[in-house]
Amino acid sequence: MEKKSIEIKGSNFTLLVLYLNNENVDLINKSLYKKIQECPKFFKNAPVIVNVSSLCHVANWDKIKEIIISHGFLIVGVTGCKNNNILKKNIINSGLPILSEKKTINSDLISDYFINAQKNIQKESINKIEKTHIIDVPVRSGQKIYAKHADLIVINNVSAGAELVADGNVHIYGTIRGRVLAGANGDRTRKIFCTELFAELVSISGEYWLLDQIPIEFIGKSAQIYLKNKFLTINFLS
Repeated sequence: MEKKSIEIKGSNFTLLVLYLNNENVDLINKSLYKKIQECPKFFKNAPVIVNVSSLCHVANWDKIKEIIISHGFLIVGVTGCKNNNILKKNIINSGLPILSEKKTINSDLISDYFINAQKNIQKESINKIEKTHIIDVPVRSGQKIYAKHADLIVINNVSAGAELVADGNVHIYGTIRGRVLAGANGDRTRKIFCTELFAELVSISGEYWLLDQIPIEFIGKSAQIYLKNKFLTINFLS
């Protein structure tokens, strides 16, 4: 059967949310500059959703939008308008969509991998690593790579919205912005190694951190992540 030229499907993506707690244009500009200086590589061309739920009235939306874009952010949409119809109209007229707020990552989503794995362990012991999967091309948003009974090595960059899953260890020799899950079969001895850490999520055998839980000093750095006494631990790679 001939494949359709296009398809429209539902999906889950993890995006940064920029919360505006003040409509003062100068203050927003200074705050964005300060935040970007903490980790310039991470925020460069980063897609964001702008949350305006703390703003009662915004008469200068176009200027705020212009400032956000000038700092290198790509605005995907705006959420948190509530019943502010004037603000909604201004946002729509500026060419941006209004989005309903929905959590895109939760513990159930992460746990699915490991609940199913535990069922399989009844039939077979913790799987020994049989081979290594090597990926040497960029991993794009929406792609999912699963290395069953194997380590996974990616010698390239991994975009936001992509997902790497391995029963063994995961190595990323490039920038990682997507999700990384090692020890997916329940093996708690597995590790994640990366050279530029900007991951949306990292997980070892069901224990996970979201981006905002990763210690800030490790963002953009080379690091290894593993379990120690059942807790996620992170160290710099020397």
